[in-house]
Amino acid sequence: MFNWAKGYFRKCIGIDLGTANTLIYIDGEGIVLREPSVVAIDNNTNTLLAAGEEARAMIGRTPQGVKALRPLRDGVIAEFKYAEIMLKTFIERVAGNHGFGLSPEIAIGVPSGITDVEKQAVRQAARNAGASQVYTPEEPMAAAIGANMPVTEPTGSMVVDIGGGTTEVAVISLSGIVVNSSIRVAGDELNEAIIRYLKKVHSLAIGERTAEEIKFRLGSAYQTTENDRYDVRGLNLLNGLPRTVTISRGEIREALSEPLAFIVDAVQNTLERTPPDLAADIFNRGIFLTGGGALLQGLDELISNETEVPVFVAEDPLSCVAIGTGRLLSDPAYRRVLERSALTN
Repeated sequence: MFNWAKGYFRKCIGIDLGTANTLIYIDGEGIVLREPSVVAIDNNTNTLLAAGEEARAMIGRTPQGVKALRPLRDGVIAEFKYAEIMLKTFIERVAGNHGFGLSPEIAIGVPSGITDVEKQAVRQAARNAGASQVYTPEEPMAAAIGANMPVTEPTGSMVVDIGGGTTEVAVISLSGIVVNSSIRVAGDELNEAIIRYLKKVHSLAIGERTAEEIKFRLGSAYQTTENDRYDVRGLNLLNGLPRTVTISRGEIREALSEPLAFIVDAVQNTLERTPPDLAADIFNRGIFLTGGGALLQGLDELISNETEVPVFVAEDPLSCVAIGTGRLLSDPAYRRVLERSALTN
């Protein structure tokens, strides 16, 4: 159990239970697990066949009697039973590799916009997976801590955390969130936008993994001099046969423009509701991007151009939430933040 007086913890882990990926952090060791949030289940026996990267490789390729699925959608648990199985599997992997056994204290980052019922589902899944104590800090706060932002100081810090299912925008000061926006538009919606574009413009059907690959290769949010091209193989919707189409970076930027506009609107809306003194701090210090979406080429330029505020990408945007949840447990400087998310078991 955490001992604030002595400043150390025992059996404590921070978890970013994300829609796309799950990360586990242990203080002093860093990120010890980074796996896709996917499980493969045998329908006949209802038993787990695989979890993580092995299960992700099965999506869209499973035989009859087997299903590969993502138990989280839009940042919250959609399939409680499978989320619990997945979380327990990941915790057991970490416990076995690092020798601290089960019954850890856990901090799990949750979207700031989720309901009490959705938050309770996260807590219950963690307890059923073996946790002795569960804390659920809000993801933008955890992300800001993981990005080394001065969240405990009387100054305004703004973080935009773009995950797989949600985008979290928050202004933080004195260990608390002053104003925030949470929208269910993020990495998954960018993939869906690519799928819709290819279906509409090229009459080509592709899967989620192909859309994600296109996003990584050609995705951009702001005009660039590059106009790379990529050959995409999918199903011709006109005759049902396989077909290859060459697409450009400009096309994908067009496809992503609508969901990116929602993200920019969320940032602008949050800035408009920020108290003047804190807004001045943000104009001086800038906005920090975290999460996988922060890696989209030109997104910092797009947001900066639309808000007229400097925008920076965190040093390790993919790991910020997991690192932040771990630090909440291990660093007494964040005690006030953790106490707000505490749940008496």
